[in-house]
Amino acid sequence: MTSPGVDEPELDGPRAREETGSGPPLVPSRPRARISRRKLTVLPSVIVAVLLATWLWFRQADLDAISQNALSNGRVSKALWQQVRLTVISTFFVLIIAIPLGILLTRKAFRRATPVAMTIANMGQATPALGLLALLVIWLGTGTRAALIGIIVYAVLPVLSNTIAGLKANDPALMEAARGIGMSPLGVLTRVELPLAVPLILAGVRTALVLNVGTATLATFGGGGGLGVLITVGITTQRMPVLMLGSILTVVLALLVDWLASLAELLLRPRGLETES
Repeated sequence: MTSPGVDEPELDGPRAREETGSGPPLVPSRPRARISRRKLTVLPSVIVAVLLATWLWFRQADLDAISQNALSNGRVSKALWQQVRLTVISTFFVLIIAIPLGILLTRKAFRRATPVAMTIANMGQATPALGLLALLVIWLGTGTRAALIGIIVYAVLPVLSNTIAGLKANDPALMEAARGIGMSPLGVLTRVELPLAVPLILAGVRTALVLNVGTATLATFGGGGGLGVLITVGITTQRMPVLMLGSILTVVLALLVDWLASLAELLLRPRGLETES
């Protein structure tokens, strides 16, 4: 109830619909975007803090000759570079295998093959990574090749399943409308289907990246190098500083990769689609 002589403020647009109930209630979307940006701000700070604490700890740590030998002559930087290289190369091959395969399996002519492909991909990830690597070493011998194939097989599933799920989740009415205005099948795929599926595909890529960082530490058992070398040396020689450094660098690399993937997910996400991460 309003007082006489006091003009009630005029409401129009979205606010009018919210307050008068003449339209559907609006769901605020900005807080979701803020949550994602907050994570992108906080995670680098956590990474820097962990690295700084590790450096300060190593400055005052009393390293014996075995620990110094394990960490000297560029062995740490070499192991870190091998880990990064394994992660980047394996992720590249995962993308060029899983995304095109996911697209192919959502086409009408190949949909019947989807259960078979998903079963094989599930088998790849259900197999223990170390056991899979051991089988590949027996087949291919020691070296980077066996390690890379093992990492790729292990990480295909999240990208493949998310690509299929993202394309299947598209509204059929939108596809029909695109065809109705004369778009070719390729045009519908590249201009409508894939842009709408980007959020789910990127989520799968992000999962695969973090998986690859963790699985790459096992490459040392197949002669592929990586930070797993420091971890195994620390365990076998019972040198806690070496073990701690290898483990901390692996965790930091995983956090950094997750942050970069989150940033890419935010930047590549089509406008109008919000993120809840």
